[in-house]
Amino acid sequence: MNSREQQLQAFDRLLTIMDELREQCPWDRKQTWESLRHLTIEETYELGDAILDRNLEEIKKELGDLLLHIVFYAKIGSEEKAFDIADVANAVCDKLIVRHPHIYGDVKAETDEDVKKNWEKIKLKEGRKSVLEGVPRSLPAMVKASRIQDKVSGVSFDWDSIDGVFEKVKEEIEELHKEVKDQNLSNIEAELGDVFFSLINYARFLKVNPEDALERTNKKFIQRFQYLERTAEAKGKALKDMTLAEMEQYWQEAKAIPHLHRNKIG
Repeated sequence: MNSREQQLQAFDRLLTIMDELREQCPWDRKQTWESLRHLTIEETYELGDAILDRNLEEIKKELGDLLLHIVFYAKIGSEEKAFDIADVANAVCDKLIVRHPHIYGDVKAETDEDVKKNWEKIKLKEGRKSVLEGVPRSLPAMVKASRIQDKVSGVSFDWDSIDGVFEKVKEEIEELHKEVKDQNLSNIEAELGDVFFSLINYARFLKVNPEDALERTNKKFIQRFQYLERTAEAKGKALKDMTLAEMEQYWQEAKAIPHLHRNKIG
């Protein structure tokens, strides 16, 4: 691993390159807050993919891409005389110190749950009127639901036990089933949303990230379906001409292959 001095030299090198690109490269010179935004989101998802695959080489590359974006935004901020990279770093350092009074103050926090509750109390003292103000409006719905539940649990708005959470899941499924049986189309979407919300809350109690869990299932399904496609093609068959029984046979074969359902995390 690199020394602290080497790490600082590498960061200084990145800042120098950013200055040069912003001055000399037509593409870099043209970029704005808005033009970079969707690229930053894309890079974040690419990092997420690399993490799920536990591909350390790709994680390193994607972290570099995100670091470049941070430096790029700070460069634009400095050009507008609003802030520079030092202001960005100092701001997050100041926030970390304020929000960790159990490290830099005299507050006691024995568990991670104690820390989270302290955070929410501190954020309210910082001027927020609601603990939910820190949840970005543009988050995907599943991630947003997870963050909402994390936030409110931080102020003790929570279930006493996981059993109660599971009962709530079953209750919401029963309510959805009733609306489906009654063909009450106007209520089905709302009830399905309640099922999702309660399942995400159950995942929190299980200490499982629902986004990661679903994405792993997505990847597993893709791998198995592509095996089905490859196997059918090798036998000179087209999926559209196959019976469900034939496809089920190949599907079961895919399920029996270890690398097509191995969890790459942990």
